Amino acid sequence: MDRSLIVVGVDGSPESRAALSHALETAARQDAAVRVVMAVQAADYAPEFECGPPPTPAETTATVERGLRSAVAEARTVVGPLAAAVPVEVEAVSGAPAKALVRAAADADELVVGHRGRGAVAGAVLGSVGRYCVAHAPCTVTVVRALAGAGGRG
Repeated sequence: MDRSLIVVGVDGSPESRAALSHALETAARQDAAVRVVMAVQAADYAPEFECGPPPTPAETTATVERGLRSAVAEARTVVGPLAAAVPVEVEAVSGAPAKALVRAAADADELVVGHRGRGAVAGAVLGSVGRYCVAHAPCTVTVVRALAGAGGRG
């Protein structure tokens, strides 16, 4: 039997770090693999600042994936020993976050995203990325809220 796959979107925010911890914990309980995805959009280059050429796509991908591996290592320590055995791959994908995550979850059993609540009223409303993923993902979508005061580690 093939292993289940959980895709998790990470953007460096506390909410996405909470989503990553949740995905690792769920994968450990279900004997699933995790694919950690960050969407990368082409940055605007402002030559008038003369700060050198923009990074190449390969350099950007390498930098993002290095950061994702670091986030995974941190999340493994948060989750604990169960997360050590979870197979994880990291991937920088091109495009707008919502559509990129849905594409990345094409072969997944679950897509996990963080929730960015913005106060009592706005916090009750699902953000645009989460809303798009819930409406368009080909799999179950789990939206994770970071615990208050946990710095995204909850």
